[in-house]
Amino acid sequence: MSIDDRCINTIRVLSSDVVRAANSGHPGMPMGMAPIAHTLWSKFMKYSPKSPKWAGRDRFVLSNGHGCALLYSMLHLTGYNVTMKDLQSFRKLDSITPGHPETGITDGIEVTTGPLGQGIANAVGLAIGEAHLAAKYNKPGFELFDNFTYVFCGDGCLQEGVAAEAASLAGHLGLGKIIVFYDDNNITIDGDTTLSFTEDVLKRHDALGWHTSTVVEGNTDIDAIARAVEAAKLVTDKPSMIAIKTVIGYGSVNEGTHGVHGSPLKPDDIKQLKSKFGFDPNASFQVPAEVYNFYKGMEARGAGLESAWNQMFAAYSKRYPALGSELERRLAGKLPTNWQAALPTYSPKDKANATRNTSGQCLNALAKIMPELMGGSADLTPSNKTALKGETDFQADNPIGRYLRFGIREHAMVAIGNGMHAYGGLIPFTATFMNFIEYAFPAVRLAALSHHKQLLIMTHDSIGLGEDGPTHQPIEAMALCRATPNVADFRPCGGTEVAGSYIAAVEHNGPSVLSLSRQNLTNLPGASVEGTLKGAYVIQDCRGKPDLILVSTGSEVEIAVAASGLLAGLKVRVVSMPSMYLFEKQSPEYQNSVLIPGIPTVAIEALATFGWDKYAHYTIGMTTFGASAPYKHLYKKFGFTPENIALTAKKVVKAFKKSGCVGPLGVHIKSAL
Repeated sequence: MSIDDRCINTIRVLSSDVVRAANSGHPGMPMGMAPIAHTLWSKFMKYSPKSPKWAGRDRFVLSNGHGCALLYSMLHLTGYNVTMKDLQSFRKLDSITPGHPETGITDGIEVTTGPLGQGIANAVGLAIGEAHLAAKYNKPGFELFDNFTYVFCGDGCLQEGVAAEAASLAGHLGLGKIIVFYDDNNITIDGDTTLSFTEDVLKRHDALGWHTSTVVEGNTDIDAIARAVEAAKLVTDKPSMIAIKTVIGYGSVNEGTHGVHGSPLKPDDIKQLKSKFGFDPNASFQVPAEVYNFYKGMEARGAGLESAWNQMFAAYSKRYPALGSELERRLAGKLPTNWQAALPTYSPKDKANATRNTSGQCLNALAKIMPELMGGSADLTPSNKTALKGETDFQADNPIGRYLRFGIREHAMVAIGNGMHAYGGLIPFTATFMNFIEYAFPAVRLAALSHHKQLLIMTHDSIGLGEDGPTHQPIEAMALCRATPNVADFRPCGGTEVAGSYIAAVEHNGPSVLSLSRQNLTNLPGASVEGTLKGAYVIQDCRGKPDLILVSTGSEVEIAVAASGLLAGLKVRVVSMPSMYLFEKQSPEYQNSVLIPGIPTVAIEALATFGWDKYAHYTIGMTTFGASAPYKHLYKKFGFTPENIALTAKKVVKAFKKSGCVGPLGVHIKSAL
């Protein structure tokens, strides 16, 4: 038996043991794709296990993340910090081998995958990162960025819409450094793909501008796999897809069936599998010495590649000190010195302006001093105000461009942004209407889970967008964002709060949603960058202890201020809360100083009322969808006028005195704890 066959069979047997020990997982894909993984890791991929974040490495994405027993086995064999004990702890509490790959937990995992199709879209972002940084920093004799992004995927990934969106854009952009290995085994969870998926996958990708090829015998013919990879690497102007015919669960008594997709092999099946491949049927987690020794050579090869790259970068930095210093800063994730000072300032003397406009001003101010800012819009550049002045578009013939035309592909756009951030040296921004963040939300959720810094610039933030009507008015979208851990929400009331929101978003270790108005807003006298950074603050106060607190966000803050002027006889405090996320991170003492316990509190927001019960006794908000009309008519219809707010607030104060209610409950609970 050749060493290649011995390695492949070890991967198959080891992966089946990993899943069996957990009594949970997916053994079929690892057993079927083992020859592809071995070929890639031993013959093609650049990696250095002891330096998993080495900038010159190739990137690997397991889009069909349910098959992560394969990836964990490869990481263990090739010398990453994944021990045999870690394999034995697969899917167990607090292990570094969770049920789907998660970046930040396991060395060697580039992006978090599991929801199918996301990995393919992440790979497009990784390839954009490589192409852009290569165009900006590579010099003759200094090919700092010259890596490939390799992707494993299956039928499930290719049925998801996000993968189709991403593949379409990748073909348009001619991203020749992506090579996708399609595990063409004709099986999904329900059974044979003839039940639901009979399209010609390669013809579809041909039409999208991809280079495609087929390996007929993927179970054993590693030479054919290698030839297909070599051919794909020569195609520099198109992404490549290699369809490799495999048998799911190869070697199992149930091979080729959906029975081996998502259930551990039976003990007797594993025994016969081990006997078939020359292993002790009664032993578990076996790795022959010659297999360890073989992969040890891969580790040594990677260390040599890394060392050569580091020497090249040192020489580059001497030849091009400014570029070298800038690149080193970017790759380290450090921001330029005193970058906040670049942001514009606003005052009440300024003309009223939509926060989408002031956002565009802030974005452009930062882009001038932060070359790592790169992104674009889902075909809404004029509406989102995200155009970067003086910059060109990133296109196949202009990879140095910083502005991305994502097209009408919201889901892929945010998933691509996650890949861009994962590549390193980039802070992506992506934009659409706030309502359509819901098209992208699976990728937003993964950004939050993975701590991917991404600025989500969402305009047309409420019923205030007006005539487009309820199909475009994002009633519930912000509540969804606020409910998701590690998503920083921002709904600024004017230019000053927009500037503060950008500071917080750039510093946040995760995605930030900037929800911005279409209608013009005044820059209120009490608006504060410092207050914005605390999430909520007193924007207008009264003398002494207030009788009433009005708390609001975004376009409704100025209406709350106007309402306070109609409440003669009551001492009214107005609080702006641009970010619930940031406010919840403040101390109980600060929270109680803003929203004073025992004071009747009314929240005003032209969005769903969900979530405001933490802070207010009553919320003036949307309990229905909106309507199609000019925004001033909508605000009157749904009660967002100073007169209605004042009338409602008086009733709340009266009811509060009668009931003796205490609150706000959220602040009091935290204070008591």
